[in-house]
Amino acid sequence: MVGKKSGRALLREEGLARTDNNLDLTTWPVVNMINQKNYYTEFLKRDDQFLAYRAPAEEERNRMVREARDKDRALAQRTPTEGAAYLDEGTLDEAEAAITPREDYTSKLIVLHVGSQNLRIGLGSDALPKTVPMVIARKWKENESEEGGGEPSPKRLKVDGVVPAEAYPEKWFGEDFANQYQTMCSELRTRMRTNKRRVLPNSKELVINFNRRTPPDIISEHNDIDRIEWTELPLNSSKAPEYFTGQEALRIPETSSPRYKLFWPIHNGTFNESDYTNRNQLYHDISKIFEEAFRTQLGITKPKELANYKCVFIIPDLYERIYVTTMLDILIRDLGVGKVCLQQESLSATFGAGYSSACVVDIGAQKTSICCVDEGMCIEESRINLKMGGSDVTETFIKMMLFDHFPYSDMNLKRRYDFLLAEELKQKHCSMDEGYVTVQTLEFHLRAFGQDTRRYQFKTYDETMLAPMGFFKPSIFDHSSKLEDRRKVVPRSVDLYDGAPNDPVSTAQVAVIEAAGGKSATVNGTQESTNSLAATSTPARSQQLNLLNRLNDMEGTPRSSVAGSPAPEGTPNPDRDTPGMGENDQPLVFRDPVLEKTKLAEERDKVLPIMPLDNAILESLAQGARGEDRKLRDFFGGIMLIGGGSKTPGLGAFLETRLRELRPFYGKEILVGPPPREFDPQVVIWKGGSVFGRLSSSGNDSWISKGEYDILGSRLLSNKCMFAW
Repeated sequence: MVGKKSGRALLREEGLARTDNNLDLTTWPVVNMINQKNYYTEFLKRDDQFLAYRAPAEEERNRMVREARDKDRALAQRTPTEGAAYLDEGTLDEAEAAITPREDYTSKLIVLHVGSQNLRIGLGSDALPKTVPMVIARKWKENESEEGGGEPSPKRLKVDGVVPAEAYPEKWFGEDFANQYQTMCSELRTRMRTNKRRVLPNSKELVINFNRRTPPDIISEHNDIDRIEWTELPLNSSKAPEYFTGQEALRIPETSSPRYKLFWPIHNGTFNESDYTNRNQLYHDISKIFEEAFRTQLGITKPKELANYKCVFIIPDLYERIYVTTMLDILIRDLGVGKVCLQQESLSATFGAGYSSACVVDIGAQKTSICCVDEGMCIEESRINLKMGGSDVTETFIKMMLFDHFPYSDMNLKRRYDFLLAEELKQKHCSMDEGYVTVQTLEFHLRAFGQDTRRYQFKTYDETMLAPMGFFKPSIFDHSSKLEDRRKVVPRSVDLYDGAPNDPVSTAQVAVIEAAGGKSATVNGTQESTNSLAATSTPARSQQLNLLNRLNDMEGTPRSSVAGSPAPEGTPNPDRDTPGMGENDQPLVFRDPVLEKTKLAEERDKVLPIMPLDNAILESLAQGARGEDRKLRDFFGGIMLIGGGSKTPGLGAFLETRLRELRPFYGKEILVGPPPREFDPQVVIWKGGSVFGRLSSSGNDSWISKGEYDILGSRLLSNKCMFAW
């Protein structure tokens, strides 16, 4: 009888015993159990964890601690003697006032408003800003009037290769301009007869005959009491300064030795890429203009002093990101300004005028911006940027007068003294009041370097009104060079992650571009012609735009067809020969959204945004009201004209009449007016920036300091801007 075996022996004999050779069963990493106490976090979930919010709070806390220490030190230094038990209340107040004075924000606050033609600059304590021409003159081989073979501006067209003689100025600007000019003259005569105005039939002949036969009077220089002080240059040309800025640059003689050429860094509200071939040179010129303005206008002679100053920089409503980031980089890194705050033009205008809501129409030198402001915020979809302004009126005014045999037929806007003369004539004589459309005898003095003063007499009739009428008929303006070299020097701003264009675009601006491109728009789901776009898009009868269709139809680029081109005969068709695919089945087409956005942005850049001013205002109001009739009526009653171009007499009343003709349902509500309190329309935006900058720093989180900017750069703007960046 075999003895009974133990269980351990059976496992060993049967091979069922477990053996361990210390080898892992798998090479896959083992994930340990999560610690239940640490799996929840608040990282970047509170505002105080962001540098943009934390740094100002820490700065304010340090300021309060510093003021408390100064107060304690003042009290300790003024401790009474042993005979006095306490300080009376008056002595305590005097100590606090003497030792802890309040920081004077206004004397250390700079307000900058950059335009295409002028720079408005001043301190927060100033009542009005200083105006500096936004120009720099640099040493060059030839001046701007000698470039291109000395071709004048306005450009004279050649007939059979030759410019027509001075006896035929009506042929200088082509048949298109002549036809439009004659049409505008006929329309004005008809309008004046309708309004019971007296119209003489031979007014044009009187003007032309007088201008033809009136020679100038010569005045010697010592008899001219208003002679010009020209910019003096050293006799040794090698010691001449490398550049001049502001008014000094405009008063450099044309025949100076060495030659100087004028550069205007800002063109049509953005960077001037047609006169520059180097981006660094463009940025350097802007920096030099700012630096000289700080020195000459504000008395800041040492660059290190700018670290103690704050700056409110006013940007366009419909801005380009590369423009904003570049200007911010110039102010903080190149010039060393301590803190910078960004504010939009229309919002600043409402601050300056004291309005809570308004439709701001800013007519500048080379651009016109329209935006609806409601309760301290610019309505994004109502922003419009038109590339026309007062300089177009100046050029058209000169063309019309030359067309009518202006006695100074050699006028050239590329010459500095002629440019200043043309601006003076426009400001003095242009008007939108029909009562001034009569035959008038006027005069001006032509002062050129090294020449005797010439006194001209001339007559005008309707040119003074038809030139600013171009705001309502922009085809009379010359737009041929406004898109030259676009995106040649300064690239388009793109998204950091996917590389798609990220410049802001409003629905109203898309409508303007679509109308300027000659395409049809979708209104309430139906196709409308371009001429009736602005007239039908305003909700006069509570109409609302189909925004989805507009974005798809108007904003979208032409897509490639999903149906392929027909194959040659005899070529096998895989779709037809493949079993299981029907005749209507189409292959899938994969689209790149970044590529489509890039093409869309390129198509927009090819179209110049131009629209009659009244239609553009109606388009902006339609998007600003968002279909609410009450809000639309409020905006109609608060249309504010600002900017240098709005100073044309009678422009507000004429615009109000045009809007009432287009919107008779809102005739009583429509009101177009200048800024209140007899403000100069040119400085309202600057004044609003000054008011905004005076707010307490503790309640204003939009200041960008140099330390924050050095760490985060332009990424800081998404947390610092008061508008959607």
